[in-house]
Amino acid sequence: MALVRILASPLLALFAAISLNCAAAPFAVRLGLEKIALDALPGFTDTTDLASPRLQDLAASLTSASNRVLLFALTDADLRRFTNGDPADTKRRYMMAVTPKGLERERVSGDLFKALIADSLRDLGKPEQAGDLAKFLERKPIGLAILLAELRQEPTAVSLLQATRLQPLPGARVFESSTPQYLLFTTTFILVRGRALIVSVYTLFYEPADMDWLKVATRRWVDDLQRLNSR
Repeated sequence: MALVRILASPLLALFAAISLNCAAAPFAVRLGLEKIALDALPGFTDTTDLASPRLQDLAASLTSASNRVLLFALTDADLRRFTNGDPADTKRRYMMAVTPKGLERERVSGDLFKALIADSLRDLGKPEQAGDLAKFLERKPIGLAILLAELRQEPTAVSLLQATRLQPLPGARVFESSTPQYLLFTTTFILVRGRALIVSVYTLFYEPADMDWLKVATRRWVDDLQRLNSR
């Protein structure tokens, strides 16, 4: 799960600056006959309209090719740094929403939703007790996603907490405190308006507060998406 280096043109910087000023407004995506309302959390900006190949590649690297990316958001601060030419591997937090391409035009029943989750979780195993997360991940292979906990288990929403060890940045010393080595992320399967969404929130891990932020952000985003799509 390597993060790629991203450069931006002055025109893109101007466009992104305008986007930041107009952020935080829900938008709709059509999945078959349904319109699904999406929105990023406050402090994040969706980048899918920026037409940046490097951002598109980054989003695609975080999900299966069988999924369609609906939203990929960076923090407002990271997006500003991106438009100034900072590398993508310095991005600390981001979020995305996808839908399975094979189901985007289908009405997903409760049973089909359960089958989707079961198929996705088949190879994850049982949650592992981490204790000291950094020491725990240091013993794991780079890039291996480890299931840490089930955060939510409801008929229409299932959230999982995972972590992985990242490849050290090129030229950085392994034990530099500024080097992002660990990534925490949640994956939530949501059934809204008869459509299946898979939403994920990511944060680099430096301290326990990052774990706390991730849990709160995930709960809030899922609740917001359910509220936006309630009838």
